[in-house]
Amino acid sequence: MKDKPDIQAVKHYLLALQDNICSGLAELDDRDFAEDSWEREQGGGGRSRVLEDGSVLEKAGVNFSHIHGDRLPGSATAARPELAGRGFEALGVSLVIHPRNPHVPTSHANVRFFIAEKAGEEPVWWFGGGYDLTPYYGVEEDCIHWHRTARDICRPFGEDVYPRYKQWCDEYFYLKHRNEPRGIGGLFFDDLNQWGFERSFAFMRAVGDSYLDAYLPIVKQRMNTPWEERERDFQLYRRGRYVEFNLVYDRGTLFGLQSGGRTESILMSLPPLVKWRYDWQPESGSAEARLYEYFLKPRDWL
Repeated sequence: MKDKPDIQAVKHYLLALQDNICSGLAELDDRDFAEDSWEREQGGGGRSRVLEDGSVLEKAGVNFSHIHGDRLPGSATAARPELAGRGFEALGVSLVIHPRNPHVPTSHANVRFFIAEKAGEEPVWWFGGGYDLTPYYGVEEDCIHWHRTARDICRPFGEDVYPRYKQWCDEYFYLKHRNEPRGIGGLFFDDLNQWGFERSFAFMRAVGDSYLDAYLPIVKQRMNTPWEERERDFQLYRRGRYVEFNLVYDRGTLFGLQSGGRTESILMSLPPLVKWRYDWQPESGSAEARLYEYFLKPRDWL
């Protein structure tokens, strides 16, 4: 079959992507990521890399995983009954970066491939992923650069791709119980298989390969911005929203925990320090209020 999924090609790419992203991020602090390989009792494993307590990156986690099993957990097949009773493989690279400086946004990215197979039937497979940006003190030119990078890598795949996946990102990274978005969005796609394997795989690679182009210029521009304790306090408060989203809504976190993945690797996305306050509101006219009033409103950044 000409367009048959090539799992080994996906795995080779994802391992190289993890290497490239870690290399690019490590240069910010001139130190290496700690690596931890793990195996899952039910099948498969992964390679977790974490950099902690850097002067630029307070915590950065970049995780590769490749798990497989004889059947999916019931929670994963409830909405996809056609997958019940199939063996599966799930591969991906997922990362979350929590910078120390409150003026440097948090960022998240992941790219993944899933395939479920059953003897005598065609495999069911798809790609998913994307990236999003979560500023604490927003800068318009950073938001424009982030979205322009996303738009440009989507263009070869169709003029409608960026608007569609940008909207999906806005809708997905939304805290319903807070009635607010997690950040300023980016790209989100899932269940991608309608283009066939080769073109879908090419799009996933375009997303993965563009992450550093989207994020590093922002980090380098903001990492030396002076900050005071008030700004740090607000950063820790807003990190609470990140924790809430990841533990309540994030599909990757929920699938990892439900499928018996390694808990430490799944929860490495959580920030090292965070605060919650009861019914806190920003001061009117403040830089903190501007985050809510301007940046946390879905808009066309281009």
